[in-house]
Amino acid sequence: MTGRTKADGPLDRAFSIVGHVAEQTKAVSVAEIAQSLSLPLPTAHRLIGNLEARGLLQKALGTKRYVVGNQLVALSAKVIGAAFRTARRHAVLRAVAGEIGEQCEIGVVRDNVVAYVDSVRVSQPQGLQFNPGEAAPLHCTSTGKIYMSRLPERAREKLVRALALTKYTENTIVDPEALMKVLEETRRHGWAKTNEEYVKGVVGCAVPIVSPDRELIACLGVSVPVARVSYVDLDRFIAPLQRAAALLSETILQADSDSRSEITDEV
Repeated sequence: MTGRTKADGPLDRAFSIVGHVAEQTKAVSVAEIAQSLSLPLPTAHRLIGNLEARGLLQKALGTKRYVVGNQLVALSAKVIGAAFRTARRHAVLRAVAGEIGEQCEIGVVRDNVVAYVDSVRVSQPQGLQFNPGEAAPLHCTSTGKIYMSRLPERAREKLVRALALTKYTENTIVDPEALMKVLEETRRHGWAKTNEEYVKGVVGCAVPIVSPDRELIACLGVSVPVARVSYVDLDRFIAPLQRAAALLSETILQADSDSRSEITDEV
């Protein structure tokens, strides 16, 4: 292999900065970024300025500290969507939909709404059907509950109180304190259920799909008419959904291993 053997070019450093900021649980200053990544302060200022101009980083409201930018959030959701629409991962989705006998969908969170990136329908549509490209609120969907439950407690409460808790049905949880209790239960269980909270007559459940380092990437869920499956009976879907989510996580791990192997071969 010729050329640099160390990732020290401007693009490498820019990616390092984005990755570092994305890993933080709070906004960080230019000086903190520079120190953490062993970058000269002027270099960090220049690169962060370029990333901010492109919407990949942005200043936290009312501060000079940085968080990930809206453009990066939108881009990451598109990337995750494209990754889950591969033939291999779609086959996993199709298999679990066939096992359960209901439509299954994969959802991600983007700009504080749930966006659906892939789905498989194995029966005639009845009730709520989530299709790729459609979006739904956080507070009354299983995927939204999982996402919020995995946030640090302070961030979770801040988000809950910032959301417009629109009442879609008589079962929609619109009281912030009640929703916080549900999210704590969701955190303990590791999965979520909804009981006619977004559309009357439709219940659903979801489980997390995680990265090799256990970070949430997306959720795998199902929505069914309560006339066919009761809220209590949703529990029988959790195990097959978890098995499928584990397979999807394995495909991510294997892809990551393949990439590292290719890099090693090149070196």
